[in-house]
Amino acid sequence: MTLIPPLSAAVTDGYQSGFGNGFATEALPGALPIGRNSPQRCAYGLYAEQLSGTAFTAPRAANRRSWLYRIRPSLAHWGRFRPADTGLWRTAPCAEIALPPAPMRWDPIPLPAEAQSLLDGVRTITTAGDAGAQTGMAAHVYLATASMTDTYFYNADAEMLFVPQQGALRLRTEFGVIDIAPGEIAVIPRGVKFSADLPSGPARGYLCENYAGAFTLPERGPIGANCLANPRDFLTPVAAYEDRDAPSRLVVKWGGALWETELEHSPLDVVAWHGNNAPYKYDLRRFAPVGPLLFDHADPSIFTTLTAPSDTPGTANVDFVIFPDRWAVAEDTFRPPWYHMNIMSEFMGLIYGAYDAKPHGFVPGGFSLHNTMLPHGPDREAFEGASAALLAPHKLAGTMAFMFETRFPQRVTAYAAGIAQNQADYATYGTRLAKRFDPRRP
Repeated sequence: MTLIPPLSAAVTDGYQSGFGNGFATEALPGALPIGRNSPQRCAYGLYAEQLSGTAFTAPRAANRRSWLYRIRPSLAHWGRFRPADTGLWRTAPCAEIALPPAPMRWDPIPLPAEAQSLLDGVRTITTAGDAGAQTGMAAHVYLATASMTDTYFYNADAEMLFVPQQGALRLRTEFGVIDIAPGEIAVIPRGVKFSADLPSGPARGYLCENYAGAFTLPERGPIGANCLANPRDFLTPVAAYEDRDAPSRLVVKWGGALWETELEHSPLDVVAWHGNNAPYKYDLRRFAPVGPLLFDHADPSIFTTLTAPSDTPGTANVDFVIFPDRWAVAEDTFRPPWYHMNIMSEFMGLIYGAYDAKPHGFVPGGFSLHNTMLPHGPDREAFEGASAALLAPHKLAGTMAFMFETRFPQRVTAYAAGIAQNQADYATYGTRLAKRFDPRRP
């Protein structure tokens, strides 16, 4: 593959590095027009097509679009669509069941014994907001035991953030190939076609659908120019195309429903592309955390890796927050997360290791929900252990937890409420916290 030098990117093992750059890449020499986007005749008999991720008139800093030079335009992949089975995939607004206000937690959902592709294995846990109004999100678990053979998909409702927990994914996209494994993430923009393979066997992970504006890097504010997620560590694929004529299936998620049609060829036929509206991957272990160096707590927002803005400044539609390896050094401080109630709702998952505020019952592959304005915090074991701990510098090692945090209340699906992995006793975990007050003991 030949790479046309992008505006400000480097090539790393088949990827271009940098976040939000104007990338440019071609799989055949000369396939990418220079100095014009839509020439009268494209090289190799290709078609020029633009994929816009924002309104045409969005400010330059926020505008996202890419030009694709493909064997057939997307319109040529368009057939007569028929409804497809949505399975356990749900879209906001979704109010299938009314549940009392309480924290919730689940054990890992086991992988099925039967063959099931990623597309068939999406299990919606929560929805929030309204996909049609382009606000809110949905949190899912995916369970896959088979590759998406001769099947392609794109999501017109949402941007998709994949967080693997077990097994690897190979995402073959219109823009190129992305490989991710536990400890990495991938983001597929709204409207980008892809197919998912399982290069190392069955896979399980988490999936966030972001119905609103695209994920971007958070502002660092007083932190300055360095630390947190650095742009150069984000990788975008170089061009790779399929010129393959064979019966295939295209599935589209649009308006909360799945639709399918038959194709006679692969839609992953982009030979060259340039722009900044493209899929990307990121290794979470490259996140450079910051924290309190003497005493007290910083807010967990210092662990924000990606953020999708809302129309309220400073309040995200979705934040993607991680809790990676880090040192705890604060003096005279209760080091785990404090007890709190929050305007944001928090869907949390554990990729590997242990989480310091919940040392028991929250295991890799599991997940929890602490909804808007519901109290939560460390359980009894975590509180008593942290209250008596010797406050020497301590490294939280071999751990990776994350949060999908949104301004909207998250509605639990009937599926998630009814599965055996729902820990029914978790709702009252706080009642085990003992009364410690003694007015005679300052």
